Amino acid sequence: MHISKILTTIIIAGSMAMGTLSAQQRYFDERSVYRQHFMYPVLVNPGATGINDYQELIVNYRSSWAGFQDAPKTITLNFNGPVGNRLGFGAQLFRDNFGVVETSKGMLSVSYTIDSPTNKIGFGLTTEYIQHVVTGGAIGGTIIDPNDVLLLQRLDGNRFFDASFGIYGVYDNSLKYGVALPSLISAKLNSEDGGAGMKDLGYIVHLGYEATMADGEITVEPSVFIKSLNNIPTHADFNLRMSFLENRFTGAVGYTMGASQGLGFLIGARVDNFHLNYSYNISTRQFQDFNNGGHEITLSYTFNRNYSNK
Repeated sequence: MHISKILTTIIIAGSMAMGTLSAQQRYFDERSVYRQHFMYPVLVNPGATGINDYQELIVNYRSSWAGFQDAPKTITLNFNGPVGNRLGFGAQLFRDNFGVVETSKGMLSVSYTIDSPTNKIGFGLTTEYIQHVVTGGAIGGTIIDPNDVLLLQRLDGNRFFDASFGIYGVYDNSLKYGVALPSLISAKLNSEDGGAGMKDLGYIVHLGYEATMADGEITVEPSVFIKSLNNIPTHADFNLRMSFLENRFTGAVGYTMGASQGLGFLIGARVDNFHLNYSYNISTRQFQDFNNGGHEITLSYTFNRNYSNK
């Protein structure tokens, strides 16, 4: 059997199995897809919502396993910023296509920031609506029986309501740290066995340090993210970012240790308040022989941010 058909079979089987999972289980945790989260921590940690003194609009697109049939493709739209004294607000839309499985997510987040002369720390909370659906394209295929009652039920999708919590801080304008507890509370909405409750505890732990050189013209930031997420094996992302000329040019290299072991690099540029970042990563696992790696592009715009007075 062609490897793409094998993968499609696995995806569909997993989708049908969703109907037998407990109320606190889901197909996967969406925060696992990003490779540029060290540039945009708000994508994975609600504590970073509105912690800066400016609003930001983020559009992120990722194509994983490029060149492989029915490979995952993900797009995210995020807006966040301060809305008042110590308060931050954010909203996010997420869409992922993986074979015949579609995942949609809408999220609202609020945060409370405590600012002192040496430390700035934000406490964030999100409410999230997630839906996993087996698309109609599965019907009529050569793998799935169109008379399969369980599959027809899965076409209606599994829907969840989640709540996540995060802490994100910056000490002395240099040390960056954060802890996120994704989907800390989860409720399945379209099943009689649904109900709110605690799921297996997942986490994202982040630590980084930003140093400036050459009178602030160059910044260097090593960072590490350790992630243990729903249906995603524990792994660590190590990154080294360098920015030049008030963040007009950015470069980074990264290495992932764990289940998705691999290498990556990033290049980026800023024109006024527009930022464009592109990253490419490859896996050191055998499956890399069947695809062309992962591509990720992020376009962001910051409102009311003055770089000359950083």
